[in-house]
Amino acid sequence: MSIIEVVVPQLSESVSEASLLEWKKQPGEAVSADEILIDVETDKVVLEVPAPAAGVLVEIVKGDGATVLAGEVLARIDTAATAAAAPKAEAAPAAAPAEKSTTIAAASPAAAKILAEKGLEVENVAGSGRGGRVTKEDAVNAQAGSTQKAAAPAAPAAPIGVSLDGRPEQRVPMSRLRARVAERLLQSQQENAILTTFNEVNMQAVMDLRKQYKDVFEKEHGVKLGFTSFFVKAAVAALKKYPIINASVDGKDIIYHGYFDIGIAVGSPRGLVVPILRNADQLSIAEIEQQIADFGTRARDGKLTLEELTGGTFSISNGGVFGSMLSTPIINPPQSAILGIHATKERAVVENGQIVIRPMNYLAMSYDHRIIDGREAVLALVTMKEALEDPQRLLLDI
Repeated sequence: MSIIEVVVPQLSESVSEASLLEWKKQPGEAVSADEILIDVETDKVVLEVPAPAAGVLVEIVKGDGATVLAGEVLARIDTAATAAAAPKAEAAPAAAPAEKSTTIAAASPAAAKILAEKGLEVENVAGSGRGGRVTKEDAVNAQAGSTQKAAAPAAPAAPIGVSLDGRPEQRVPMSRLRARVAERLLQSQQENAILTTFNEVNMQAVMDLRKQYKDVFEKEHGVKLGFTSFFVKAAVAALKKYPIINASVDGKDIIYHGYFDIGIAVGSPRGLVVPILRNADQLSIAEIEQQIADFGTRARDGKLTLEELTGGTFSISNGGVFGSMLSTPIINPPQSAILGIHATKERAVVENGQIVIRPMNYLAMSYDHRIIDGREAVLALVTMKEALEDPQRLLLDI
């Protein structure tokens, strides 16, 4: 017998502990070297824990949902054993207690959280795990329209996780990410003097440009030409013109950043994450679109790294993809401003004394009034508006 230990990977300095999601292998099963055994959730990312060597998983020390620290032993592998040894190790004591503590008995802790956020009931989701257990992947792939009961059409009016049949309630713990987001949003509102300024943008020029080049763009670069890249470019133009918008507060000091790292808010099954476009001023439209598409895919799969979620000098939140008309975004500390963009809709506007129909988008920029005066905030938003209404300005840097 040659036993090796599977341990919690090194966490970042800002992360003290993590939670285990769902074991992908059970005691007695054969594992391959580098095969992913379990995901570890921190308040920023999900880390994969691979098998350090091939063998048989003989013991699970920490079960699903357990709280762990960096370096803690999670399981043990016998590198000299074969899968035929499975009957001896079939009953591992560690995993069962954690499963008893979950609020949904037929689902893993990770799956329970996702289903609750989607407003789905576990009994309506087909499980692919042992004994029909609903796994994280099952929950992510579950669609409301195909899994809810006949009463589903009325579901949006009910709170998340609450059935309309009778008066049941369901208690599901926040994921570490959602708890951390809640903490940071409260911190932002308590520590910043947040004010929001608004403006409207005629998106016709950008839409015409996109319509003209979207097919050849996708063929050339392998990614669709969206609208977010134009907002990123417009934001960078404004930050260059008004550096205080790109600055941050540290105690009684103002830190001016000589670079433009733009956070792009992305929704994921685990909650809101904000991966960073590093040196956005040096990226082409194609490079921005490629990175945003990559962020979206890996956010959904929980594959973003800690480094990609750390830092940032300014953020953009696009509520328009969900149909939002107007909102007041909350600053992502330690940044001092954030741009909220919304759904572009045809609206009646006045041009040269005439009422005309134009595709309009309302912009909202929240800023920390402690260091950013209204003048700079308004003019920065006007700069973004002008750049979007005349995209050629971005090419000429004017």
